[in-house]
Order: sequence, then structure tokens, then C-alpha cells
Amino acid sequence: MSVGILATKLGMTQIFDQDTGKSIPVTVVQAGPCTITQIKTPETDGYTSVQIGFKEVKEKALTKPELGHLKKASASPLRHLKEYRTEDVSGYELGQTIKADLFNPGEIVDVRGITMGRGFAGYQKRHNFRRGNMTHGSKNHRLPGSTGAGTTPGRVYPGKKMAGRYGGTQVAIRKLQIVEVDSEQNVILIKGAVPGKPGGLLSITPANIVGAK
Repeated sequence: MSVGILATKLGMTQIFDQDTGKSIPVTVVQAGPCTITQIKTPETDGYTSVQIGFKEVKEKALTKPELGHLKKASASPLRHLKEYRTEDVSGYELGQTIKADLFNPGEIVDVRGITMGRGFAGYQKRHNFRRGNMTHGSKNHRLPGSTGAGTTPGRVYPGKKMAGRYGGTQVAIRKLQIVEVDSEQNVILIKGAVPGKPGGLLSITPANIVGAK
């Protein structure tokens, strides 16, 4: 079972299928290179996993504990660290580099990321509510309507769909197909859209991985 890879979203474009000529919407991501910074085993940590680091930064951008942790793996200062649980870690070693060639065209993957934050949004935009009548005299165009019962229970139940902060949450888009892999530039083309805006951090894992953190 393979680990995943960290990536940066570059944007969206389209390519054309060589057989049918149809356009395929794809997301372009910069995948890696990532460095293995820690390998956990049942003897030392109680479970098996592989931790990888991504995006090299200056030393002053990290704390001394973080720098000391990376120094054990002889890794350069890395901004992002992520751990992937796996059943077998015998094929990995500290300081090993993981690149985009970890995946192949046609492979199915899961992509996790932070969605675009949209700030404080109303009922229609946040929950796709219907608007009120637009007729003359109506004063209920974009209002929520009734939010709860009267005397009993005399309050709004928790979890009620109301206006509030929209977006900026971590989501997983599952079973996306890899269209092309450029191992020289560490670029992967993924069919469809992935979470977040250009520059956002993504975690790409094979679709059969279970328990990726």
C-alpha cells in the first residue's frame, strides 16, 4: 500500500482526448517533491505510518523544535508535514524523495484540501434556499422564514441551517482520475475540479487508502 503526496494547486485548463477529440477539464497540480521526515513503527509509536514534508522555506520560518525534527532525517526546512498510515513501511527510508511519478495515468485518487472561503453568506448562497415571492407588497425576498416553534420549546434547535460563515473547510473529493503525469516537472493533471483556489495545499492519495490523516 502506497503513501500519498502533498501538492499545490496551479489552476484549471483543458486538454483534448487523442481518440475522440473531446475536451477534458483538468486541474493542474504541482505534486512534490516531498521528503520522508519520519517513519513510525509499532515498536516506537504503536502503529505504522510515514510522515512526509513539502515546500522548502527558510530556517527562520520554522521553530527550533521543527528544525530539530527535520534534522533527524537530514531534510531541509519544510513548511508542511503530513502523516499517512500504511501497513508496511519496509520500502521507505528517512530522507527518501517522493515525486509525481508515484502515480500513473488512469489511476483513481482522492484529493483533500481547504475549500475557498466565502465569508459570511446568507441563506440562499450558503444552503441553496428558495427565495420568497417577488410580488408587490411581499417583504420576504431573501428572509429565512420560520426558524423554530413558539412557546415550546421556545428556542432554535442546534444545527439549524441559517446564515453564517461559508467555505474554508476541509473536504475530500473522491475517485478522481489522473489524466497525465509529467515526472520531470512534477506536474499532475487530474480530471475535474479539486478543492481550494490556486496556491492551496492538497493531499493526494490512492483511492484505496484507508485511514489517511
